[in-house]
Amino acid sequence: MVKIITDTTAGLPADVARRYSIPVVPQIIHFGEDSYMEGVEIDNAGFMRRLQASRELPKTAAPPPELFIEQFKKLVPLGEPILCIHPTAEASGTVRSANVAKAEFPGADIRIIDTRVIGSPLATMVTLAAEWADSGLDADTIETRLRNMIPRCHLYFLVATLEYLAKGGRIGGAAALLGSVLQIKPILTLRDGKVDMLERERTQKRALARLKELVYERIPQDGSGHLSVMHAAVPDQAEALAQELCAQLKLRDIPILDVPPAIVVHGGPGILGVAFFTTS
Repeated sequence: MVKIITDTTAGLPADVARRYSIPVVPQIIHFGEDSYMEGVEIDNAGFMRRLQASRELPKTAAPPPELFIEQFKKLVPLGEPILCIHPTAEASGTVRSANVAKAEFPGADIRIIDTRVIGSPLATMVTLAAEWADSGLDADTIETRLRNMIPRCHLYFLVATLEYLAKGGRIGGAAALLGSVLQIKPILTLRDGKVDMLERERTQKRALARLKELVYERIPQDGSGHLSVMHAAVPDQAEALAQELCAQLKLRDIPILDVPPAIVVHGGPGILGVAFFTTS
């Protein structure tokens, strides 16, 4: 059976990782001289406490190749194809590290997939890949399906402040907003793997209303969009958003995922977003 690997930028729920035996390679969080493996040495709650107490913005680093090599040593002897499903290379060096590690196993069928996304849509792709593998689909079919999903992903999110994106250097095409940050509330997206502004509104309330409108306008109406909600330390807002989307779209439930620390470092607490996939 095809083996699936991901990393902590997906925010993959722990029960999904356990159910399908998916190794989740940790990102590295640096608070000054202290370094932590995300999800191993520091959890979301511990990270938030440390972030609030820190005078300096923490930094992140992609998993070193050694962490991938450790996983490959366990899986390669099984003789099955390995699909590594990771965030956009424009925002993370994870794909690069995985490729460095792959070179240590020249005879193995290891496939590194840059999904061009991050957060909950990445978790959706990982979960689907695991389900497909569990149902017996071959690696070529799963890889093709995943790569076909990449250009169909829509990710919209709001941030409490652009400060974190600016300091972390991840702001991309949204940099033009900094001069008027007090006057507008942007709806952000990923474009070509980078954070960019989609639209701007005058208030947070209007930005949230417009975010919901974008979902209603663009998501497939047959329930096939794999809609997800993500948030960073605003669970009540996320729950309210998910409930409203469920009611309007007549969905039974919508996964709500925590934005993992390696993303919060760059977007800040207060991130609230949605992601889904169109049919074309």
